[in-house]
Amino acid sequence: MPYTTPAAPAASRTPSLVRRDLQDRLDALARTHRVPGAQFVVDTGTDVIALHTGTADVTAGTPFTDDTAVPLGSLTKPYTAALVMLLADDGDVDLDEPAAAHLPELGDLPEVTIRHLLSHTGGLPTGPDSDTAAATTATRYLATVCTARDALFAPGTDFSYSNAGYVAAGRLVETVTGMTWSEAVRALLLQPLGVVPAFVTDTAPARPVAAGHAVNTATGQARPARQNLAPLEAPAGALLAGALDLTAFGNALIGRSDLLPPAVAKEMRRAEPAARPGALADGWGAGLALYQRDGHVWYGHDGNAQGTSCHLRADPESGVVVAFTGNAGGATALWHALADETALLTGIPVPAGARPTGRGRPVALPDCVGTYRNGTTTYLVTPGPDGAPALSVDGDVPIPLRCYADLSCDLLDPATGRPEPGGRFHRDPATGRIERVQISGRMARRTDDG
Repeated sequence: MPYTTPAAPAASRTPSLVRRDLQDRLDALARTHRVPGAQFVVDTGTDVIALHTGTADVTAGTPFTDDTAVPLGSLTKPYTAALVMLLADDGDVDLDEPAAAHLPELGDLPEVTIRHLLSHTGGLPTGPDSDTAAATTATRYLATVCTARDALFAPGTDFSYSNAGYVAAGRLVETVTGMTWSEAVRALLLQPLGVVPAFVTDTAPARPVAAGHAVNTATGQARPARQNLAPLEAPAGALLAGALDLTAFGNALIGRSDLLPPAVAKEMRRAEPAARPGALADGWGAGLALYQRDGHVWYGHDGNAQGTSCHLRADPESGVVVAFTGNAGGATALWHALADETALLTGIPVPAGARPTGRGRPVALPDCVGTYRNGTTTYLVTPGPDGAPALSVDGDVPIPLRCYADLSCDLLDPATGRPEPGGRFHRDPATGRIERVQISGRMARRTDDG
């Protein structure tokens, strides 16, 4: 049952009372969303509330603690971006020079800069699946994926979330430092923060580690999920950490730490004008997503590995940092619910995700029907039974779309009909033809004759 009325006004409540109520809500929401275990931290700059609940691994029965490390998935990317930004601060690279100056395998895209890699504005495809990536080398991977033929748009003109861009950023770190990516992130970021390093590839981790879990929606039974990440994808998703570790990194991103020079932290937070991530966030900088809420701009990132969901938010104006980890797919919904209730209990308006905007009345968009591609991924938009379009990705069951006059679209849950922000179509201003679609932050280019 949602918590709707705090016991007292947020301004008058003591940290101990807030801690107790947040713990109660975390426990209850984890049960509601069938999440075996989770961590939640709120750091206001003067008080730190660190909470955990449940089980780290249902098979082993190990409890979640503050020290438990969780597979972060894409929340690894801000750490990789910070490494590159430190190299730029030292003068080893220039953010606006071609990435190919350091990585010849990107020679087919000479206009893609290092800044484009970090902000997902290079027009790069997302990259193949991990099983395919595991069968090749990073150099061959980049030379195959990052080609002019597969470019989604001119560099610096739009946004498409790309794991390949962060494989390239990790290779850049290795090329410039002479260290492996894991050695660099350990030496330059984790150890200075006092964080015990842990990676998906560890066979004998030096700290407690949580398993991700798949949950049977009919029975509620959870089982551990195997992490599937190719070694070359490590800079895009191999890090494990706890919510307290994420909070320490968040403090560095807003300047409350010596880890990142103030100019570096500020540059990471600077919004790139061309970065329009749609459903992912309200903007993007050099490795950080931007979330607007009640006149504040928060910075952070989300990450999902196999059966985990992790989130970081930091507000440089108020100095508040919030971090969450959960070890099941339902943890994303738990995070959204917990963020809402944190606002009620503390008065801190934590943005769980991008805020949907009013789009007006739905419209028919028959000319969006067609085939679109992002690398090896195919997006097929077909007319549904009622004439409204539906989207299928790589042959999956089509999901109905609701389109609007501004070319944005929602994804409609087939079971409930509930709309979720999906993305946007793009019309070529010269021809008037719809030429691209962006779904959940990933762009696909039209390949049929439409």
